[in-house]
Amino acid sequence: MAEPGGYPFLKGHGTENDFVLLPDHDGSVHGELHATRVRALCNRRAGIGGDGVLRVIRTAVQDPSQADRAEWFMDYRNSDGSPSEMCGNGIRLFARHLVDEGLADPHHPVPVATRDGVKTITVDGDLITADLGSPKVLGESMVAVGDRSWPARHVDMGNPHAVALVEDLADAGPLLDPPVHDPDVYPHGVNVEFVVARGERHIAMRVHERGSGETRSCGTGACAAMVAAALADGLHPGMAVGGGDVAYRVDVPGGRLTVTWTTEDHVLLTGPAVVVARGTTHL
Repeated sequence: MAEPGGYPFLKGHGTENDFVLLPDHDGSVHGELHATRVRALCNRRAGIGGDGVLRVIRTAVQDPSQADRAEWFMDYRNSDGSPSEMCGNGIRLFARHLVDEGLADPHHPVPVATRDGVKTITVDGDLITADLGSPKVLGESMVAVGDRSWPARHVDMGNPHAVALVEDLADAGPLLDPPVHDPDVYPHGVNVEFVVARGERHIAMRVHERGSGETRSCGTGACAAMVAAALADGLHPGMAVGGGDVAYRVDVPGGRLTVTWTTEDHVLLTGPAVVVARGTTHL
């Protein structure tokens, strides 16, 4: 039970992409989730700290149009308070919370509604897989950091990504400043991934997320990076040895993810997600 004036929260992460979770099942705790509250919660010195906030709310309250397909809605906000369509690591943590609290059955696929439609999550012990649907490959543009620039493939995973294949992850600098992008291509901002090859179907990446800055991991970004790398390698589903799905290992600063591009043209994101703390806050 929350203290008077306070409200419950949880803290967790997926490959160190960390989030504050707010259980608000009927929408009575927060009402409209304002950007000022999100920024306060995500502040790493004066708040709880996180790359974003996940509000756990019933779909019937948040978006009745999807209520017949999923009981729960992931109301995701970037750390600057702006809403986002999707979050691959966040939705796996969201599902972990539902299962841990008995709000979803881990033995069956868990549907979760988002601003990008309903996603299906499966739980296998410590590993959680999110089916993020079909990627949209939308051409190329340029991104730049300082006086360096690179061509970038535009991959939409429910939110926009610009994927630059580079020789060295250090090329973007010791701290990844907000990359310059073409506002005509990305009018609402973009997540930018810098990607290097580590071996056969093995890549590593850094990411700058719109609304959050450089993060230790980005789930949809890992998916976009894998799709761009697979296309650069001349691969797509059905072209693997023996046909079938194409899978890549994706190393991020916070750990390791597996991304699989299926013959049904769906991208599956697999990795760990853990809740590390819970409490009550007055922020």
